[in-house]
Amino acid sequence: MVDRIHGVLRQANRVVALLLGVALVLTVLFILGDVLLRRLAWGSLGGSDEISGYVMAAVSSWGLAFALIERAHVRIDVLRLKLAAGGRAALDLLAMIVANAIVLLVAFQSWPVLQKTLERGSRANTPLETPLWIPQGIWFAGWLWFALTATALSLIALVYLIRGRQDALEATVGIGSEAEL
Repeated sequence: MVDRIHGVLRQANRVVALLLGVALVLTVLFILGDVLLRRLAWGSLGGSDEISGYVMAAVSSWGLAFALIERAHVRIDVLRLKLAAGGRAALDLLAMIVANAIVLLVAFQSWPVLQKTLERGSRANTPLETPLWIPQGIWFAGWLWFALTATALSLIALVYLIRGRQDALEATVGIGSEAEL
């Protein structure tokens, strides 16, 4: 059951990562089109700088969960490598729980930003006058997704530790090797 949940979570994050990649490619094409139109003196599509900023905020908040589940976050393993399997498993779980706590805190603190925007009906101070709840809502949802993913991985790792499945724990929250990337 735990393996299945981990597999579904991994697959969902891969779909999210694919959608983020498409969004980045479309953003690049939009910027390229805008630059070419300016270069040809035909004017500008306008807003490419603003929209690209929104896309980058969305991609970063949503992409963090994919990096976490693929074990692509940076970790320093000097001490970890000197420990036996049980010690490595304990450090991996500790690292996951600490990361999870930080992600939950950031997600919790992100809500007031969106809440104030919704209360005030804030718009961007740009020619597009984008209602800021749209990009901030996407950004906040990304932090929630990251928090959900981190919490699920923490619980999965805990179950693996309790069941004595140190190999599965390391494959879930351990340090990824270069060969796996």
